[in-house]
Amino acid sequence: MEEGKSTVRAVDRALDILLCFTSKTDWAMTEIAEHVGLHKSTVHRMLATLEEKGFIERDRQTDRYHLGMKMWELSANLSRSDDQATIWLPEMERLRDLLGETVSIYVRDGSERIRIQAVQSNQPVRRVAPVGVRLPLYAGASSKVLIAYSDLLVQESIFGDPAWLYTIDLDQYKQQLDEICEQGYATSFEEREPGAAALSAPIFNRTGKLAAALSVSGPASRLTMETMREYAPIMMESAKRMGIMIL
Repeated sequence: MEEGKSTVRAVDRALDILLCFTSKTDWAMTEIAEHVGLHKSTVHRMLATLEEKGFIERDRQTDRYHLGMKMWELSANLSRSDDQATIWLPEMERLRDLLGETVSIYVRDGSERIRIQAVQSNQPVRRVAPVGVRLPLYAGASSKVLIAYSDLLVQESIFGDPAWLYTIDLDQYKQQLDEICEQGYATSFEEREPGAAALSAPIFNRTGKLAAALSVSGPASRLTMETMREYAPIMMESAKRMGIMIL
């Protein structure tokens, strides 16, 4: 019985820690300990477990904690109107109707990207984009955006994955990232799938930090490089509006 009570108490404490993030986006460990009324050593253990499971992430530069990618995966099944990915839906639908192609939102989780929201094209021939899917970072327009606008330490960590050594020319890829930062968007043409193309732009939060990548994708026969260059200003404007909506 005592063991059962101890387990429930641990769950209760972990949930109290997660609930801290309803009031602000990032916390120092000492702030969390003071807020929930627990000893720092207890909070440290709880945070380590939550981080291991992907619910919490620690910024190695600032030593502050924020919600992890696992929360995005769980939110894919939410229907609440105030869910961040749901709040973006009207703008995504507007963009889909304007460009006629599938619109998606991606976030980075380690060396992968996760599609956290999608609006399917109404075209007979279209890209189907299921929500919650994990994809590698070494291919695709949204991957380039998620890497290009990350800090150097994050980039070095990503490039340390052995998979990169066998898939791309790293020097050439880094040059592409510089170009993406200059022009404000990224394109891909049959990089991950034959016959598919995509255009992506960064979504920044109100502090200027990368929050997600907005992407439009479709058949390469329709999304030619010339067409994507024409769509780029529209995409960047939509991404800017979506950034303002971030809670």
